[in-house]
This record gives sequence, structure tokens and C-alpha cells, in this order.
Amino acid sequence: MSFLSSRRRKPRLAPELDDGDLGRLLKSLRATTRSGTIGTTDLCVAQLSRLLDQEQEQGDWDRRSHRLSVLAGYLSASHLPSAWVTREPCNTSALVLNAWTELVRGHASGAMADASGMTKQCLLAADLDPQDPTPWVVLLGIARVERYAQADVFAAWNEILARDRWHREAYLSMLAYLSPEEAGSRVQVLDFIDSVRTRMPANAPCAAVELTAQVMQYHAALDRGGVDALVARNHWTNAQATASLERAHHAWPQPEFLHHAAALADLNLLAYALMAADWRRQAAPVFEAIGSRVTSWPWQSGGDPLAAFEHARNKASV
Repeated sequence: MSFLSSRRRKPRLAPELDDGDLGRLLKSLRATTRSGTIGTTDLCVAQLSRLLDQEQEQGDWDRRSHRLSVLAGYLSASHLPSAWVTREPCNTSALVLNAWTELVRGHASGAMADASGMTKQCLLAADLDPQDPTPWVVLLGIARVERYAQADVFAAWNEILARDRWHREAYLSMLAYLSPEEAGSRVQVLDFIDSVRTRMPANAPCAAVELTAQVMQYHAALDRGGVDALVARNHWTNAQATASLERAHHAWPQPEFLHHAAALADLNLLAYALMAADWRRQAAPVFEAIGSRVTSWPWQSGGDPLAAFEHARNKASV
């Protein structure tokens, strides 16, 4: 291996992960909005439309959902999504992006500013493109934030599965909904994970739902503080957590095993969990597969995510 290829790049937060087109769009949106020139909104809308229409035409719902999710978070303080809907009220990408952006704000504040309006936008988008699961993904999120009846939550969930059986965002959303921190219990989470694991392909886009549940439980122990936080590391010695780590670290870092849009996010999760369990040797190839592209969660649980990532990566290489 050459010196240049073995050098470590400085880690950076990369919400786009390895999606080069999305990364270039984020940079362009940042530069364009800062320029303040006439026609900025029209230019940004054209760029958004060009990227999002690709997945809609191809039926690549996994990548479409990833891009919409990242853009919704990035534009949560921007007027662009609402401006796009105003210009093109029957554009499904505009409708979903605007509703998803409002959902991001709702998660942050604990309530939607206009749940009824965003629901109508999602239902219109669903009517315009009946095959697209993303309007239903946003509706599932709205139902959770607004604490709608369980029947409404599961109705949206079933609509997503009818269009995309292993939709990553949908499974993670349902996992959060069924957790004790939201509307469920530890038993419901276990039942959900068991039902998924027996049917799900090992490399499905939602493959990380089981390990996510383990990290959530670990974080819950840390958040309780006191003795629970002191012994939280013991979580990774229980049979289910160990089995989840074993399955993931043997398969996920292999080239092309995970090929969904958020695969790098799942590898970040795996590296974090392996280091939390003190499986340093197993974590080393995972860090190598990740490179320098870091996700905020779960590294941010210890403070600065970049500092936490670099510290863990250094420990894994010792």
C-alpha cells in the first residue's frame, strides 16, 4: 500500500454519505443562497427538481428517501421548500420535501405547526404518484409527532410496506414509535425485532434496525445516569446484543454487501457499537470501510461527533 493511500483523512460530517450528486447539490445550495443574486430561488428549485426527479422516474425509492431526508434536514430553516410548492403545487417532490421539512421542525419542537396542511400535501403527492412510498413515510412521522391513534400509525406503515417492503426510514421510524421513550415498551421492541429478523434479507436497506435497537437501549442506560450509566457497558455482553454485533461485523464491511443509499450510516453505527462493546479488533476494518465520512448519530451521544469518532478510530488502530 502506498503512503498516500494509507494516509488518514480528517473526519468530516457527511450527511450525504457517499452520494456524490447529493453532496454537490448541498454545496451548490449553500453557495447559491449565500450569493443573494436575483433569481436565486428559481435556480435552487431547478437544482432540487433535477436531482429528485431522477429517483422518481427510476423508482429508486431507497435513494429518493435518503435524498429527501437529508435535504429536509438541511433546508429546515429555509424558505425554499415552501417556495417550490408555491411554484409547482402538483409536483410530488416539492410536496414531499416541503412536508418533510415541516416534519423536521415538528420533531425539534415537539409539535407540527400545520399538521393538517402537511397531511393534505402528502395525500396529494400519494395520489399523484401512487407507487412512491415517501409521502407515507412523512405521514408516519406526522402521526408520531402528533401522537395520533395507533391505527393511524399502522395504516401509514402498511401503505409504505405495500410499496417498498424493506424501506429503511420506515423501519427506523416504527422502531422509535414502539420504544418505551415514545408509545411502546421494551417487549414491543423485542417482538418487532424478532419478527423483522426472521424475514428480512441480511443486506436489506433496513438491516440496521436490530443494531439500532441495541444502541438505543444502551443510550437509555447512559441517560438514566447513576449506577445504570456506570454499568451500561455490560449491555453489550448480553446474548442478543452480542449476536447482533457478531452478525453485523462479519458481513457489513465486506465490499458491496450493503448497497443501499445509507450504507455508510449503518457502518458508522456498527463502528460505534463495536467500540462501545470494546471490540477494537473487529472495529478496525469497519473504520477503514467508513473512511472519513461521519454521521452525527450515534457519535454525538458523547459530545462532539467528530472528536468522538476520531478518538474511537485511534483506539481501534492500537
